[in-house]
Amino acid sequence: MSDNRNTILAVILSGLVLIAWQYFYNVPQMEKQRAEAQRQSELQKSTPQAAPGQGQTSAAPSPTDGTPAQPGASTAVAPVISRETALAANPRVKIDTPRLTGSISLKGARIDDIALVQYRETVDPHSPPIVLFSPSQTAAPYYAEFGWVPSTGSTARLPDQTTMWQQEGSGALTPTSPVTLKYDNGEGLTFRRTISIDDRYLFNIKDEVSNAGNAPVTLYPFGLISRHGTPQVSGYYILHEGLIGYLGDKGLQEYAYKKIDDAKKETFDVTNGWLGMTDKYWASALLPDTNAKLKVQYSSKAVGTSHNYQTDYLLEPQTIAVGATATANGRLFAGAKEASVVGINFPLVGFGGYTKQLGLNHFDLLIDWGWFYFITKPMFLGLDWFFHLFGNFGVSILLVTVIVKLLFFPLANKSYASMAKMKSVQPQLQALKERYPDDRVKQQQEMMEIYKKEKINPIAGCLPVALQIPVFFSLYKVLFVTIEMRHAPFFGWIKDLSAPDPTNLFTLFGLIPFDPTTIPVFGHYLWLGIWPIIMGITMWFQMKLNPAPPDPTQKIIFDWMPLIFTFMLAGFPAGLVIYWAWNNTLSVLQQSFIMRKNGVKVELFDNLKSMFQKKSVTTETKKAT
Repeated sequence: MSDNRNTILAVILSGLVLIAWQYFYNVPQMEKQRAEAQRQSELQKSTPQAAPGQGQTSAAPSPTDGTPAQPGASTAVAPVISRETALAANPRVKIDTPRLTGSISLKGARIDDIALVQYRETVDPHSPPIVLFSPSQTAAPYYAEFGWVPSTGSTARLPDQTTMWQQEGSGALTPTSPVTLKYDNGEGLTFRRTISIDDRYLFNIKDEVSNAGNAPVTLYPFGLISRHGTPQVSGYYILHEGLIGYLGDKGLQEYAYKKIDDAKKETFDVTNGWLGMTDKYWASALLPDTNAKLKVQYSSKAVGTSHNYQTDYLLEPQTIAVGATATANGRLFAGAKEASVVGINFPLVGFGGYTKQLGLNHFDLLIDWGWFYFITKPMFLGLDWFFHLFGNFGVSILLVTVIVKLLFFPLANKSYASMAKMKSVQPQLQALKERYPDDRVKQQQEMMEIYKKEKINPIAGCLPVALQIPVFFSLYKVLFVTIEMRHAPFFGWIKDLSAPDPTNLFTLFGLIPFDPTTIPVFGHYLWLGIWPIIMGITMWFQMKLNPAPPDPTQKIIFDWMPLIFTFMLAGFPAGLVIYWAWNNTLSVLQQSFIMRKNGVKVELFDNLKSMFQKKSVTTETKKAT
């Protein structure tokens, strides 16, 4: 087995993985996201007359059979109204914090209006803020609700989504000023709800029921998150978007929207759990007391051509004697999945966040770190540490790449040293082929003797590529799922490291006012930015560092591989392409040093010179003929 054969095999296999990823996932999803972004933009500009299921409301869990009920009190179809019209329809309590703005509807006491003021729809700081929650009857209702449900056979009148609450006092909900809402059912039960919020994304809800009636009443506290209509998701296999929760000893329970559509309903009896819904960067989650016994339900209900989704929990019943008061506490997370806020559970290092502050059960898994979290989390922690040191995630990527190189330096040194020895014995191997031209078995036997004598590992050439692949994918995961990388700028034209390089060779970098990606069939390949070109050049130099393979087929593969990778990586996040280009540069320097140290000639300049000499000779030959 020769060094060239193993290196080529490793490069081809990694190339096939990237080609498959680009073709089956990256390109189609970029197309889908672009089309959906355009559709959503047009939808926001207009006010549609009606949409399936938007008139449906959530339903509180029911204790009748010991499990929460499916969402939906009715299947009525109501007209879709604008967000502004929906917000103006009922009196509201304003939410005003450094990170959140919005309001709580006094009708139903729902938390149904939240915008994340620190995050914008685009890199333009003046673009609209990200809207998380929206009221019923808007284009995409999404809200949280808390309350009580009666025991079986009870006729007590309880507040629901149509109840009009009264605010005690006045003023907005801020981190320093909670609000209290009140409802009297006229039958002896008085309900009070005190809502407080911190300076991040956590709501605390304290529900109290005072019984001034003639008989005890048994009630069940509940919390729910409801979302109407199937949300638009990224559609990537490596990212979960949908219903999520860590449900005690049942562990992480993730249901994509399609999966819960098929299952209709899933119920769990758990202790020490949390549950909610997650998007790529944003999430909402119910965080009941860690000691509470919960009846949890994930559910989906078809309404017209769409579905309504709900995650809810039901606590154990409380019997309220005459003259007594019962209390139930709930918590709601609604915001951005910032690692420092959510928390990172990792040995020795990591952020505490809500995971540590509230003693939550693996709340850090709200961020989809993936199966290889043991690589992904340290990768993020390193990037974030350097970011706080230098203020730029691009610089962090460069520095983390250097650290990764240093960590693998001993192993890479052995690999490159073995490659250098392989090159030094090439004349002996070539002599074997000439001595035993028709005896492949004898060639292999003699070759292995040479390897043994010179202490050469014939598969060492695969290690540099093999080591780079897990680092590549872990960095891809970090760039893709962590909100810290969203809209993170580098230098120059790179304003978002999590997005592809915005420049394009095929428009002469903006001089031609035409989008070649709109061309049918192959248009999505006509996007080639400056950084992918730089990456291709560094990879080309790395290939030219080694002697040209004697086999013409192998030589063609080596010659075309940098160009193929250049086009493949053009649609990947710019941060990943910058990493690959920088890693190639460091590899060239490292391999050149080791080759010189082992007395092997560095072929880079000779290869480049011979390539241009061949072109010159070919040109002169054509002119002579």
